[in-house]
Amino acid sequence: MSQQSEPPPSALTSLGAPTEYSPQERKLLLQMAHESILSFLEGREISVPAPSPHLAELRGVFTTLYSDRKLRGCVGFPAPISPVYRAVIETARAAACEDPRFQPISLPEARTVQISISVLSPVQAVSPNEIIIGRHGLVLSKGAQRGLLLPQVPAEHGWDRITFLQQTCLKAGLSPDAWLSGARIEAFTAEVFADPSP
Repeated sequence: MSQQSEPPPSALTSLGAPTEYSPQERKLLLQMAHESILSFLEGREISVPAPSPHLAELRGVFTTLYSDRKLRGCVGFPAPISPVYRAVIETARAAACEDPRFQPISLPEARTVQISISVLSPVQAVSPNEIIIGRHGLVLSKGAQRGLLLPQVPAEHGWDRITFLQQTCLKAGLSPDAWLSGARIEAFTAEVFADPSP
């Protein structure tokens, strides 16, 4: 699983991407994420309703957790290897307990944690001048090294296109100018939705 930080929930929008998930689907996915964390911490099985065909489509997903508006974990599947609903369940649980940057979330904290979900579009090869800040996330790879940054990251940090490319190179463990010397550049959009701010 890949990890990636995001801005606070108040800054999260669809970032120019078309809205694909209805308010009811968004609410259901957020409920699944919360239930996944609580069921794991309480040592019980999660009860999952039969998903619609739409929520059973294979998509990349990142789930991010916040406590008191501070990042508490983020884990994702960049590639579409799992149905959306299942990816949300698995990444929510992993973000709560397996992100090595943070202590695992406790049960009391889990009852108040805020969740945001990013559902990724398929990736497509792009040229650097096609990248739109605030709309595109990037995947940059060279050999076995690969880095991913979500669309909201450059918008939150005020990066321009070149800085975004450089930071994605660094995320892949490459030199900042690797995007100029044979690295593969791919872009995606993300539909981002979150719990209401308290």
